[in-house]
Amino acid sequence: MIGQPLPRHRLLFAFGLFLLAPLVGEFLLGNQPVTQLPGLVLFAPLYGGGALLIREVARRAGRGWPTMIVLAAAYALVEEGPVDQMLWNPHYGGFDIGAAYAATHVPLLGTSVQLLQDVLAMHTVWSICVPIALVETFCRDRTRPWLGGFGLTVTAVVFGAGAVFLGFAQAESEGFVASAGQFAGAGAAIAALIVLAFAVGRRPGPRRAVDAPAPVAVGVTAFAVSSAYWARDLLPDEAVPAWVLVGAWCVLAGGSVLLFGRWARGRGWGARHRLALAGGALVTYAWVGFEHGWDMGVPHALSVSGNVVFACGALLLLALAARGLRRHEGAAPRHGVPAVTR
Repeated sequence: MIGQPLPRHRLLFAFGLFLLAPLVGEFLLGNQPVTQLPGLVLFAPLYGGGALLIREVARRAGRGWPTMIVLAAAYALVEEGPVDQMLWNPHYGGFDIGAAYAATHVPLLGTSVQLLQDVLAMHTVWSICVPIALVETFCRDRTRPWLGGFGLTVTAVVFGAGAVFLGFAQAESEGFVASAGQFAGAGAAIAALIVLAFAVGRRPGPRRAVDAPAPVAVGVTAFAVSSAYWARDLLPDEAVPAWVLVGAWCVLAGGSVLLFGRWARGRGWGARHRLALAGGALVTYAWVGFEHGWDMGVPHALSVSGNVVFACGALLLLALAARGLRRHEGAAPRHGVPAVTR
């Protein structure tokens, strides 16, 4: 029956998301060179487990993207707070993060506002939401859970074990442990976001009596907006006051949520639009990876060769997703199928 994937197919979707999340979040971005691909087994429990857990919990609760987006923000604080502790460690990974973000450091928060914004942007959009949207494109009924109760429990255990393991390993290698107050503050913020995630999106927003833009326009806009965020790194140091950049981030993020949320309520919004939205952001990471890999200290030749491999992989994934959509649309009945907008 159309829209009812076989159990083995649902497991393939789940496993695909489990692997895609770290591939996008770490490798396509350029954080890790191609030679570190075996390290995927260390990143997948955290990234992939987190993305899969968010997707399954939201879909089992009958919720859509508003809930998943807010849960993704909570994940961002989990990873860079209690797990990696990058939010508080001024010398994280051997980089002088404290100095780089000093201009917007707020003692009451114990971290930099600009760093907090970067963490939320990277993990909410690219580590979680983009991989979920891409893998759901391959599934005819994207609102259907992929895992049963046992699978969901295993995912939660894997995610928790991965977070604990990486947390202890990171603390040991960095020689840094945040204060109890910082852990407590992060825990409170994470809990508040989880509660908020299930308070928003209880009902789908009202449909608008206007047509949604063409998928190409959605993809180009997503690429332009996400590229505008990363273009900040191309500016000379201190070319723009840090607090001006903080304000620009708020305008860009808030405007994007309003714009894409408004478009998503338009007539005709569907799977092609969602793929275009995720694809535009994915292509941004493809070009950012070339610049970001050099900043991470990866040798130039290794960085470029790895970025070429991952960028080509991203483009191939988009092509396969578009092909899958055409196949699903060709197999769907012409009448009697309500549009799914969640």
